[in-house]
Amino acid sequence: MSELEAAYRLDYFEEEGFYRKQCPVTGVHFWTRDPDRETCGEPPADDYSFIDNPGFDEKYSLSEMREEFLSFFEEHDHERIDPYPVAANRWRDDVLLTQASIYDFQPLVTSGQTPPPANPLTISQPCIRMQDIDNVGKTGRHTMAFEMMAHHAFNARDDAEDEYAYEGEVYWKDRTVELCDQFFEHMGADVEEITYIEDPWVGGGNAGPAFEVLYRGAELATLVFMSMEQDEEGEYEMKDGNRYTPMDTYIVDTGYGLERWTWVSQGTPTVYEAVYPDAIEFLKDNAGISLTDEEEVLVHRSAKLSGYLDVDEVDDLTAARADVAGELGVDAEELTELLEPLETIYAIADHCRTLAYMFGDEIVPSNVGTGYLARMVLRRTKRLVDDVGIDAPLDELVDMQAERLGYENRDTIRDIVRTEERKYRETLERGRRKVENLAAEYAKRKESIPVEELIELYDSHGIQPEMVAEIAADRGADVDIPDDFYSLVADRHGGEGGSQEAIEREERIAELPNTEQLYYDDQERTEFEAVVLDVIEREDGYDVVLDQTMFYPEGGGQPADHGTLATDDTTVQVTDVQRRDGVILHRTDGSPGKGEFVRGQLDVERRRRLMRHHTATHVIGYAARQVLGEHVRQAGAQKGTESARLDVSHYERISRGEVKRIEAVANDVVRRNLPVKQRWPDRHAAEERHGFDLYQGGIPPGQNIRTITVGDDVQACGGTHVSHTGDIGAIKIQSTEPVQDGVERITFAAGDAAIESTQATEDALFEAADILDVNPEDVPETAERFFTEWKERGKTIDRLKNELAEARAAADDETVDVDGTPAVVRRLDGDADELRATANALVEEDKVAVLGSGAGESAQFVVGVPDDVGINAGEVVGRLAAKVGGGGGGPPDFAQGGGPDVDALDDAIESAPEVLRAVRSA
Repeated sequence: MSELEAAYRLDYFEEEGFYRKQCPVTGVHFWTRDPDRETCGEPPADDYSFIDNPGFDEKYSLSEMREEFLSFFEEHDHERIDPYPVAANRWRDDVLLTQASIYDFQPLVTSGQTPPPANPLTISQPCIRMQDIDNVGKTGRHTMAFEMMAHHAFNARDDAEDEYAYEGEVYWKDRTVELCDQFFEHMGADVEEITYIEDPWVGGGNAGPAFEVLYRGAELATLVFMSMEQDEEGEYEMKDGNRYTPMDTYIVDTGYGLERWTWVSQGTPTVYEAVYPDAIEFLKDNAGISLTDEEEVLVHRSAKLSGYLDVDEVDDLTAARADVAGELGVDAEELTELLEPLETIYAIADHCRTLAYMFGDEIVPSNVGTGYLARMVLRRTKRLVDDVGIDAPLDELVDMQAERLGYENRDTIRDIVRTEERKYRETLERGRRKVENLAAEYAKRKESIPVEELIELYDSHGIQPEMVAEIAADRGADVDIPDDFYSLVADRHGGEGGSQEAIEREERIAELPNTEQLYYDDQERTEFEAVVLDVIEREDGYDVVLDQTMFYPEGGGQPADHGTLATDDTTVQVTDVQRRDGVILHRTDGSPGKGEFVRGQLDVERRRRLMRHHTATHVIGYAARQVLGEHVRQAGAQKGTESARLDVSHYERISRGEVKRIEAVANDVVRRNLPVKQRWPDRHAAEERHGFDLYQGGIPPGQNIRTITVGDDVQACGGTHVSHTGDIGAIKIQSTEPVQDGVERITFAAGDAAIESTQATEDALFEAADILDVNPEDVPETAERFFTEWKERGKTIDRLKNELAEARAAADDETVDVDGTPAVVRRLDGDADELRATANALVEEDKVAVLGSGAGESAQFVVGVPDDVGINAGEVVGRLAAKVGGGGGGPPDFAQGGGPDVDALDDAIESAPEVLRAVRSA
């Protein structure tokens, strides 16, 4: 008997006359109404039997099926709620993308810290699963972007010791299965064909029994009963090898794939024709793909067996395709040739929908996080479009899906796609040489380029593995691309404990009551009185815990307040303030004494500068969105006393004109002297009213969250602020710079710091004017004239160097014969530019050049080799540089290197002819 067998024996199954059986093909246990059924209903035990034989009474589109589901559950006492964005990191910091409807409620609702927006509820949540990327197009059923229709119920045990944000049982396993059964029946399904497969679920430290619900070969629902948490002493051992024990909360977590339900209702060969009918036809027509009647029949027949082609479940996709061909009685190569263009079309349609979701929800491509994943999908899509010969612009293809999904920021979406395509082309141009060198290296070793190198080339240079394979083939190197390559890339982007002393210290802090936060009651107040609850000694001072405080602890990019704590006998300096859960620690240079009554005094000037910069950060963020677009989101922030910085997501460099417009909008907000309002609304009410743009600076815990409103801008924020925007004084943007691709940093100053910043800039201008002996307003023109003259002198010097190099190359120097090839070996004590120019001139005359220099107190070598000579310049330089205590290298036609031993230079040059012959012979 399995660990959870009893958990699957439901009263509902007994009442409805179900039978528990074990599948002879897959080995799983399942429940069925059919006493004669032997197999579980899942491939490879059963094929898709709904293709050309729809499984429901009517055919439904996506929108019709979504409405049918939500309306059914509304009629069965569930409240419909709106879907969340696909960027899950808007409301939680442990994941990037929304992969299931339960993600909307983790971790705060599932842990019982906050109530759900409704209980029970129903939703149709857009999701993106990057791990499915390699299956898209091949299996007929996988989509990277999908909607998970769901119904959820959040329960808490009556005997729970702790308090939770919800209580009692709404419904549990029997009612969940009954509702699932009823929805199938409502849709006109033959309930005799439905199977419920037992499949225990584990994930994120939680576990529970679960059912996969199969109908005519397709998995149409998953019913998860999240009810256990990981515990070394737990009574249940799950499939991950860990032990689990029941939780106080237990949650119904269901998922009904909208696309698959729509597919089964239509009976099309693949899910893609059901989900993207217009896009598929457009892409096939554009790519010139048309099928004969016989080929159409073969596609339909193979579609019924495509469940065998799951990249996650088969070791060799080619072998699995051959098995399908064998079942159909056709040649495997012919089947592949027929299906691969169609599979590419399917993947393009799906990827464009994924990009529409990502960019529609204002994800900006970058090199990290969700931005990296968006860039990966876009570049793969571009490669697929080129492979199949589609000439329609990619931004047009993505826009087709964005329009279908109802996004209003379609102009920005198209702009992002065009910008990313341009960046991708530039990346490929830079990376091609890297691939050529790598391929030559592995070809020489007679080894295949390993997967790790392919992933690194993709990660660092954006080069698709298929392009690596093409370039490598030209260089005689092999490449073995794994079927799950893109899943491996996605996985790539997805601790040790402290000392015993630190653990004891944290336990001591955990026993203290929460500190009352006075700084939220009156942010202008700078003095207070408190009682010392504890003093914890540290190596570098003390941590003082008070019953209440006006000192703001570091958080949200705002540094901590400084100041003093004073008793009648002593005064200690507060140099840092930190928060441990609800306890605030004041880092001091002395102990005021446990139990003492203290007077706290803030550093007033520091606090006010930080308040101005924090409010100014909100204003700059608002202004940036007004000027650059609504896709702009905060990617990081740091406030200071002299300046502050705000990192924002944006797909291009911020121009000087845009900087001036942002600054103008920001200072207009300051001049209007708008009130800065602090509120504590219910979390769900705030999210419903303002969306997840609330969480620009992070995700706060708790049922009620603190919001700061400045005009039209509303953000969840825990920092200190001025009472009106006029108190900021002024805002001056000092600079903008890219901190990474897709993220721009805006550095600015506010209030007194803005004046000081402007004065510093003026001082630099006046100093430059004095040096140039002109008026300040004439500095730009004078600097441009000097710079132009300097560049012209540089060009003249370069020209003279080249002429000198050509003259030296043409001189009657004795050449060395290297197996029939003339070579010039010479010491030329010039700089690197002179050596390169002379070497290039000699190569132009079809001579091998080996030049050495002792200038600059080090030995340098430059080696140039004409085409088709058979001497590797990089190897020659490496051997010569080793003789002077250094190293070097480069491509086969031109290389340079050197070392510190100038005294050995002449001997090294004398040995050069033999080195050339040795390298050529090798």
